[in-house]
Amino acid sequence: MRELIRPLLSERTTLHLGGPALVELQPENEEEAQALPERVRHWGGKPFVIGAGSNLLVRDEEQPLTLIRPGFCEGPEIVGEEGELVLVRAGAAVPLPRLLRFCAAQGLGGLEGLVGIPGSVGGAVSMNAGSFGAETCRYLRSLRVCIDGKLEEVPGIAINYGYRSCELPLRSTLLPPVILSATFGLTRTQRNVITALLRHNFFKKKSTQPVTAWSAGCVFKNPPGAASAGKLLDEAGFRGRRLGGMAFSSKHANFLINEGKGSAAAALALIDEAAERVRQQFGISLKLEVRIVL
Repeated sequence: MRELIRPLLSERTTLHLGGPALVELQPENEEEAQALPERVRHWGGKPFVIGAGSNLLVRDEEQPLTLIRPGFCEGPEIVGEEGELVLVRAGAAVPLPRLLRFCAAQGLGGLEGLVGIPGSVGGAVSMNAGSFGAETCRYLRSLRVCIDGKLEEVPGIAINYGYRSCELPLRSTLLPPVILSATFGLTRTQRNVITALLRHNFFKKKSTQPVTAWSAGCVFKNPPGAASAGKLLDEAGFRGRRLGGMAFSSKHANFLINEGKGSAAAALALIDEAAERVRQQFGISLKLEVRIVL
């Protein structure tokens, strides 16, 4: 298992923010994953599982964290069929774009709405990433996870998921659950249909979201039964609002971006200001989608 001392979280998050952690543990096989509890006890600090860092806002100061960054890059690969579904397995560290390219090449449809999300398979599962009506966990058939050093196979039907959330039925006491791989059930579809849908979704997203900027994606969840968070923020005057090198995107008011020299302190101040303005103006309390690491 690779162990990296004082890794910078600013180099591990798509917002490019965050101070150093204590250590980063990088298990690359199941035996190393099973050794995580002992290594975490050795280093101390709060264990924190990180993937591609695309939904995180980390404070600027030193973090008392022991990062767990799974290096399971196997796949994607077809591992069988289940009725009319084709089963595709991918390691937790496989980038979503790689999974989508594989599915398109194999003529396997279902995940096209995830195009443009810069995360990994493990991260997409853990937060049930989605867009264009697609949700990651809706297509899950099973997960391979490590719970406190023990390997478990969790059927998809046992996973409780909702809007940007995923809860496993297994409880850990020492460490957060570590996703090793995910198996999806997908449907056979003409490759040109999948490719056309991927292209359509990507260009639609590119025209309305800052997909190339340093961003953690949407800051707030869309409130139920109301206008979207982006629309509320736009009407509250936060589209393009800047503070200390951070800004709400001029393309989409719910995307916070680092313009190059931003800080987590400025990001948090801007988020707090936006949430309070929406609460005062519309009587709606927005809930965070981005995960703030204290």
